[in-house]
Amino acid sequence: MNESQIVHLQWLVLGSTAVVSLFLGALFHRSHFCTMGAVSDAVIMENFDRLRQWALALAVAILGFGGMAYAGLINPLKSIYATKDLLWLSSLLGGLLFGWGMVWASGCGSKTLIRLGAGNLKSLWVLLVMGVVALSSMKGILAVGRVNYLDTVKIEIPQGLFVGEWLSHYFNVSLPFGMLCASILAAALLLYWILKDQSFLTRHNLVTGTLVGLVICTVWWISGVLGHGMEHPETLEEFFLATASRKMEALSFTGPVALTLDALMYFSDGTKRWTIGLISVLCVCLGSFISAWLQGTLKLEGFTSAADMRRHLVGASLMGLGAVLAMGCSIGQGLSGLSTLNLGSLIASLAIIAGAYAALHFDLRQAD
Repeated sequence: MNESQIVHLQWLVLGSTAVVSLFLGALFHRSHFCTMGAVSDAVIMENFDRLRQWALALAVAILGFGGMAYAGLINPLKSIYATKDLLWLSSLLGGLLFGWGMVWASGCGSKTLIRLGAGNLKSLWVLLVMGVVALSSMKGILAVGRVNYLDTVKIEIPQGLFVGEWLSHYFNVSLPFGMLCASILAAALLLYWILKDQSFLTRHNLVTGTLVGLVICTVWWISGVLGHGMEHPETLEEFFLATASRKMEALSFTGPVALTLDALMYFSDGTKRWTIGLISVLCVCLGSFISAWLQGTLKLEGFTSAADMRRHLVGASLMGLGAVLAMGCSIGQGLSGLSTLNLGSLIASLAIIAGAYAALHFDLRQAD
């Protein structure tokens, strides 16, 4: 593969990501798919439909990732989630902070992009603050404490953090077969909980959850198959095109929002690259805008009071810091990470739900 072919392939990867992200933005806008909303519905209204939508998306993503690993299309050990170090404290604390923050900010990173696309100017400030805090946590002053203290608290697990790796290690089977078995078992458990509620089995719920899961699988395929090469013409090394980590990635939003702000401010210095994350951030927002415009629901909205602004900006700060500590947001860990059946992603995702649960109960007590 020569240099011109690499450039062509990179633009194909970015173009494919743009199409998928535009679709996802419109899907999120029309379906109201939202992790925070799912937890809120369960806690306040005892309605689990949106939580089951989320679980269905996860089941589809798990089966897709496991199936691609078994077919040899992707190598899980080349993904951004492949490590032997479990940063349990960072994942736990980051998840709790992010979960609380997304309640106060009226939604996670993806929901904030959707709301901004539909004309909500509060979401613009949430994105800016979340991005700045996340960038500071990745590369700035907040990164000092994270790297020197929190990230040093870890447990090394020799066989790795994927459940498929454990099955491969303890049952002496190949990693692809272990990933497939783990994915089938996990998806079956999720589907049992999802499908036992007959009232959930509507076209809207089933289509929404399935399509979101397929989008996660599609981005894994774009990153790990379409954009993958065994020998770069310059470095002669294996490569994954248009990824910030230079490993196989799927969708995430808080970190990419931070890197998008960084790229937009310093793009002319020649060191910034178009990445899957940057394209997904811009196009999810654009997809929501197009959907709202066609639907006739595009409407500008601002803060209602100083208290409303403070609450949202504190929530945005917590999300920015929490997502970096947890190495992902409710999409980056909750769907993309969990689709790999990674122990770190499980801790972070459960902590996000726990943080949101705590924030909702705190708000309910304050309202009494």
